[in-house]
Amino acid sequence: MSVASKVRLHVEHPLGAGQCVPLARDKAHYLFSVMRLARGDTLALFNGRDGEWRAEVTEAGKRAGTLRCVEQTRPQSLPPDLWLLFAPIKKARTDFIVEKAAEMGARRILPVQSEFTNAERVRRDRLQAHAVEAAEQCGGVFVPEVAEYAGLDRVLVDWPEGRHLVWCDEARAGEAADFASGLMRGAPGAVLIGPEGGFSAGERARIGALPQARVMSLGPRILRADTAAVAALTRWQLALGDWQ
Repeated sequence: MSVASKVRLHVEHPLGAGQCVPLARDKAHYLFSVMRLARGDTLALFNGRDGEWRAEVTEAGKRAGTLRCVEQTRPQSLPPDLWLLFAPIKKARTDFIVEKAAEMGARRILPVQSEFTNAERVRRDRLQAHAVEAAEQCGGVFVPEVAEYAGLDRVLVDWPEGRHLVWCDEARAGEAADFASGLMRGAPGAVLIGPEGGFSAGERARIGALPQARVMSLGPRILRADTAAVAALTRWQLALGDWQ
């Protein structure tokens, strides 16, 4: 029996000892035509609920296939309760933000439309697929949910009382801001990244009026939106998350 240890696949099917997992055409094509797996090979499976499992290929066809769970290799775990809110930008850079958010341990990803957002249409299904691919490649056992595209004002109106909101205001670049003061590690939180054009004056006022809002400084220079997302997630994880 050969082992394809580098192949990891996200599935929706329940996983457990002896559980058979049927493969639809797209996943069968990926495993058997692209990755060249054959009957008897093994790979890692996860579904975001049952941990990671070593599975064996029991049937391999061009349009379908079957896997069988052999043993659990990692228990299920969840990242910190961290959301990433960001204003979509150009397609490739939006994809980058979603991929890095999944890799860096965001639990939920919310694309939001601000006044200066330069994106009219966001395909949630495509962004969710990017989050799945990122989790497969980085060894994660959890895939963050990509929420439906929504207006920033609407999201702020319904903001949860117990979740702090850390926002990165480019107009205050270089200011000293201890966003983590008084907050407990692991507390529900969110990071908000603005669009390439920045936040409007009205948005700054609305965000700043939230009792849960805190400003995060990303240094003396104004960062591009995709760079800012990575920098902000890194700062939050180091201060309040599971990067210890």
